[in-house]
Amino acid sequence: MKITSIKQQLKMRGRYSVYIDEKYSFSLGEVVLMDSRLHSGMELTEQEIDDYKKLSTDDKLYGRALNYVAMRQRTLWEVTFYLERKGADTPLAQSIVSKLSDLGLLDDAKFARSFINDRVLLRPSSRRKIIMELKKKRVSEAVINQAFAKLIEESDDNPERTALLEVITRKRRQTKYQDDTKLMQYLARQGFGYSDIKSALSQDGFEDY
Repeated sequence: MKITSIKQQLKMRGRYSVYIDEKYSFSLGEVVLMDSRLHSGMELTEQEIDDYKKLSTDDKLYGRALNYVAMRQRTLWEVTFYLERKGADTPLAQSIVSKLSDLGLLDDAKFARSFINDRVLLRPSSRRKIIMELKKKRVSEAVINQAFAKLIEESDDNPERTALLEVITRKRRQTKYQDDTKLMQYLARQGFGYSDIKSALSQDGFEDY
């Protein structure tokens, strides 16, 4: 069986369709195609074609994973779970995650630091709530603690206090939260500690983070 042509796909410019005996057989990404050294006129056995079809499937999943992490930062678990939902077996999912990690596209420590900075500075949240959200994404407790330690080290003020005061300021603009009891209940549901809430509302001090 002979490769009769290799054509760049119109919708996916980075992929190339390989035709065997004038019929479409499989497609490969540009890098994989170059590594394979396939070319028109090359003879392939049936087993080799089956191997390339398997490689094509794996390559497509890798491409999907690249697009997935390009949309926004992801955790190792998020990408692994995504790939398994797309049909990747565990070894393949682990292999792709490893490749993305080696490229610097997957890093739970960087993800945790970025996530915490976003929640504290842009969308103020309590430490407790942030930890819960990160754990849902399967970020380890050690990585979370290191990220918080780095934030505290780089902050001029108490991050938890800053977040809490910001939330209080925003909520005070709403009529129903002029009532301290309702505001305290809301803040408690957001994961802030009772003593910290009392201190912030009274401006008599604040517990250490």
